[in-house]
Amino acid sequence: MIYHLLEYYLGPHGHYGYENPLFRGVIALLLAFFIVWLLGERVIRFLIQKRLGDVPDFDHKALNELTQHKTNIPTMGGVLILFSIAMSVFLLANLKVFYIVLAFFCMAWLAALGSIDDWIKLTSKGREGTRDGLKFYQKLLFQFALGVILAYFIYKRGEQTFAETDILTYRILTLPFFKGEQAYGILLSLPLYFVITVLVVAGTSNAVNLTDGMDGLASGCTALCCMVFMLLAYAVGDEGLANYLLFPHIPEAGELSVLCGAMMGACLGFLWYNCHPAQVFMGDTGSLPLGGLIGFVAIVIRQELLLLIVGGVFVMEAVSVMLQVGAFKLTGKRIFRVAPIHHHFNLGGWTETQVVTRFWLLAALFAALALATTKLR
Repeated sequence: MIYHLLEYYLGPHGHYGYENPLFRGVIALLLAFFIVWLLGERVIRFLIQKRLGDVPDFDHKALNELTQHKTNIPTMGGVLILFSIAMSVFLLANLKVFYIVLAFFCMAWLAALGSIDDWIKLTSKGREGTRDGLKFYQKLLFQFALGVILAYFIYKRGEQTFAETDILTYRILTLPFFKGEQAYGILLSLPLYFVITVLVVAGTSNAVNLTDGMDGLASGCTALCCMVFMLLAYAVGDEGLANYLLFPHIPEAGELSVLCGAMMGACLGFLWYNCHPAQVFMGDTGSLPLGGLIGFVAIVIRQELLLLIVGGVFVMEAVSVMLQVGAFKLTGKRIFRVAPIHHHFNLGGWTETQVVTRFWLLAALFAALALATTKLR
């Protein structure tokens, strides 16, 4: 809204600052942080009054004992994150850009899914007194449906944008670490494009959700991931910079820098209250939309493979769960003490603060490596 007001009053000779999406992304970062910081205590009090506190329940006695102190700490704090993101993007982004509209749709879809899951967990009890939310296949069904919808509209937008070009940029899978023509990647067939989009959206959404198991772990790692994608989105949206770095140029994608900045600021603001000892948890209400939005940005800017590096911690968490489940079903034995892998280290003697800090360090290293690949092309 502020962007459009400046555009209206300053006209064609507007100030270069507000026109630059990276500048507005930084402002969105600051704005989102202060919105969460200012409203945090009120939202936490409200969640406590509504008794929206979860009870840690794992299939592991020792882990349950380690996490008993988290009982009744309010969850669903993701509403605070999403509100700050929505307000910051609404005020600072160019709302005429199709990708911003689609991002709002993605966030609303996954916020609804996460809220329903959290609400069921917090208001009902299973047969043995445990709180069960939606089944995994139910969440996956809605995530796949969202992936199909996003794939269709991103694809159609690409067709319209690149109708006059020979290279189908919107269907290129960019390859990190390659130079020359190989850097522009593999041209995907239409079915494969849809499959990759669905897997990225669902996979990233669930990976962030799995990471959200310790005080500050998911919010800190997500903030670092969003910082990288804020820079990448700006680079891809700027034709000169995209050509210099051998990225596919996606017109209007630079506006997603504002979204990524808002996400980073919201996560940092939430970390103020979510750091150890946590006063609030984001729950599925926050983790599912955050992961889905990261996946959405990666798809739009054609950096799905680079996402595996940027979100290296999320990949570790998701792979640890898949390996644990697969090994147990095939051999009846477990690879880790418990999965996701952050709990494995916690049970191995690391304190929660040590686990979170070391995973933040890994996230920072993955972020640095991802940025380094822009010059190794």
